[in-house]
Amino acid sequence: MKILFLTTIILSKHCNGGEIASQCFIDALKSLGHQVTVVGYLRKGDKFEHNPQETFIVDERYTETKKSKFYALLWLALSFWKGLPYSSAKYYSHAYINLVNKLLLNENYDSIIIEHAQIGWIEAYIQDKSQIILLTQNVEHEMYEEQFQRVSNLISKLLYKREARLIKLQEARLTSLCQQIWTLTDHDNKSFSRLGNVNRIMTFGIAPSFRKLRDKTVEKRFDIGILGSWTWKPNIEGLKWFIKNVYPVLPVNFSIYIAGKDADWLNGKYPNIHYCGVVPDAQEFMAQAKVVAIPTLSGGGIQIKTLDAIASGSLIVATPIALRGITHPPSTVKVAETPQEFANLIISAVNSKFMSTTCDEAINWYSGRHEKFLNDVAIAISST
Repeated sequence: MKILFLTTIILSKHCNGGEIASQCFIDALKSLGHQVTVVGYLRKGDKFEHNPQETFIVDERYTETKKSKFYALLWLALSFWKGLPYSSAKYYSHAYINLVNKLLLNENYDSIIIEHAQIGWIEAYIQDKSQIILLTQNVEHEMYEEQFQRVSNLISKLLYKREARLIKLQEARLTSLCQQIWTLTDHDNKSFSRLGNVNRIMTFGIAPSFRKLRDKTVEKRFDIGILGSWTWKPNIEGLKWFIKNVYPVLPVNFSIYIAGKDADWLNGKYPNIHYCGVVPDAQEFMAQAKVVAIPTLSGGGIQIKTLDAIASGSLIVATPIALRGITHPPSTVKVAETPQEFANLIISAVNSKFMSTTCDEAINWYSGRHEKFLNDVAIAISST
């Protein structure tokens, strides 16, 4: 089959979990023998080696509001002018529309995957709606409704309320016209089922590709590892909660290494916290930790870093929400409801003796999930 995959940001060096999740589906479809053409933006300043016959970069684009300079004002103006959610205006462009029109004119695609409701506006330029599959990583309107409830500033509340209303309308429209809806969690499946007429909603136990770290020796270099993209509000919220509520309870001799983009404010602030920026291999970084801490408090969809942590074979202490979309995890994963419980489980994990059998259990669990994911994608795409 020939598949057109329309997304927001293409996987590149400074990627986040959302882009890794996108690549999971692209890799799965390719491994099943399908020809996949990908269209999307490249994050501003990133480098990306790609096959120009398979991946079409619209242009480079800022993605985070706080780093976008004056673009944030342009996106806000465009969102009101076009009646779009702000998060959609960030990705709206005539260049994107023209490129998609050109591809549809020159090629006959069997299926068209629209990933993320934020680019739902592109469906207006696709004549045959029966070809469309919506791939969604979150129920976007629920996330903005949650932010509306959390903020106290009046202007922020009005903007979040508008965003939630408009993105919900966009999600409902896509739900009613798409041939299939692909979700990552059972919660998201149920939420989309309530939005309108549904042809078929499917849930996938996503599993990024991984290297079998048990085939190489990875030494434990530090006690606690924490990984995240610290430009995303739920991530930074969880990190600050950990530092405020869990860190003071931990032994002062525990070494804590924090990796990911944009947490430079940690440098030199705490004696046993070491910030190491973006790391080249997330799974290897987490395999070097005696225990991986995942202090997530909010957000939607599935957390790629939780899956990466499981694949690393390290022990894990996580909040319940960090395991959303992940059922029956291996015994390497422990769940903490309170800061004190979180700290106690970390102390127990750091002081425990490393067991290779436990590591093998986690990696085998992950391998089984990966095989099931490939099988589910094969079934879904063959039924379009």
